[in-house]
Amino acid sequence: MIYKIIPLFFLLFLGNINLSSQTRKPNIIYILADDLGYGDVGCYGQKTIRTPHLDTLAANGMRFTQHYTGAPVCAPSRAILMTGRDAGHCRVRGNYEAGKHGFGAGLELRDEDVTIGEVLKKRGYATAVIGKWGMGVEGTTGEPTKQGFDYHFGFLNQGHAHYQFPDYLFRNGKRVDIVENQNDGRKAYSNNLFTDEAKQYIEQNKTQPFFLYLAYTTPHAELLVPDDTIFQSYKGKFDEKPYILNKQGGNSKQDNYGAYNSQTHPMAAYAASITHLDNCIGQLIAHLKERGLYENTLIIFSSDNGAAKEGGANPDYFKSSGIYRGRKRDIYEGGIRVPMIVGGWSKVQKGVESKHISSFQDIMTTLAEVSGKKLEKAQNTEGVSFYPTLIGKLKKQKKHDYLYWEFHENKTSDQAILLNNWKGIRHDPNGKLELYNLNNDPSETTDVADKNPSIVQQIETLMKTAREPHDIWQLKTAINNNSSQSKTDKK
Repeated sequence: MIYKIIPLFFLLFLGNINLSSQTRKPNIIYILADDLGYGDVGCYGQKTIRTPHLDTLAANGMRFTQHYTGAPVCAPSRAILMTGRDAGHCRVRGNYEAGKHGFGAGLELRDEDVTIGEVLKKRGYATAVIGKWGMGVEGTTGEPTKQGFDYHFGFLNQGHAHYQFPDYLFRNGKRVDIVENQNDGRKAYSNNLFTDEAKQYIEQNKTQPFFLYLAYTTPHAELLVPDDTIFQSYKGKFDEKPYILNKQGGNSKQDNYGAYNSQTHPMAAYAASITHLDNCIGQLIAHLKERGLYENTLIIFSSDNGAAKEGGANPDYFKSSGIYRGRKRDIYEGGIRVPMIVGGWSKVQKGVESKHISSFQDIMTTLAEVSGKKLEKAQNTEGVSFYPTLIGKLKKQKKHDYLYWEFHENKTSDQAILLNNWKGIRHDPNGKLELYNLNNDPSETTDVADKNPSIVQQIETLMKTAREPHDIWQLKTAINNNSSQSKTDKK
């Protein structure tokens, strides 16, 4: 009877292996580009810049066409992503330069702020952030390793993240010198460093569920890229206007501290930075497939805000905002509507374009549900999980009552609310509301406020309750300009 028992034993053994692979929590990789416009990716309409790997990811997964960032600039957008609190409730509501830590440090996350890292770590995930952080520099409560992440490698200061060939980075709070970039060496490109680090992290954690927040620094200026075949393929294709600002660095505004290095071919460099980013993502996907992890790894790709016209970049030429009005620092669609591509994990719908309205504050609630359990009701968040949309159970998909944004880096404060597909915008808290019907006018060309007084009233009422007061970011108005004005710097 032994010959019958052995096959049965192996069948049971193999069955346990299959059961284990099916029941293990999915790995999660959230990839964030920096200043990538809605129209900068091929599958979102880009005609000039090549993004084959992202296009393939979308074709084999899901492409969301009405996904929104939390804010039109870096720091609040990332803080909203990380904490699940929207622009009316998040502690970080702008780029903040008035603190004691100086340019680019920003306002750090506090101990009481709960991050995606903390949520997933409690659910058995190994957690890491690789790339640009910008929510707390060394020695503050906002360091990644104090905010639920087991591992960190990259930039802490978002002003420092302007450097595409940094001479140092941080690993778990300790400075790591990048010797090959010192003395303007330009040998180790930040995105290559982050991609190699990400592959190593996956290799080290492939036997357990992991969450990797991979925050690249392109196509944010400075527009320096490796002088490789990608860059060479774009050189000579554009009517270039060199961007000249001397050498980056120094210790004052006069010395261009935090400014962008010169680039004689900014158009080619911008295009190359996006194709290079796409290539990095292709390497990561190939690595997951080689390790047999791809179909059990949820991959989400997005951008922190709209495209920027700085450092020599020309988003108008590339139609980086697509059909949408505005760009970075605008609360029009071009500043806050961003690409979101989801793929990898076998449960994600294949070849689907979703018009579901979602935003950065939804990521925490969605990933909590992906990990196997909905977010606890006691967790403060304005997020709505889009997990049902990912797996095709659209009848169970809840929707936002409305979405809210604010922006404080102009002379007066901007506010916007999306109510269904009615978009209300005002550039002064006491000013006139602009109203756009995004169903009929996605480019926000025609203000229809006068024709829809009831909708205007609904949105104005919501704007009174959509935000909690803030000690730093008070609403600034030209009519009553006695309100406190935060010291901000554009990044």
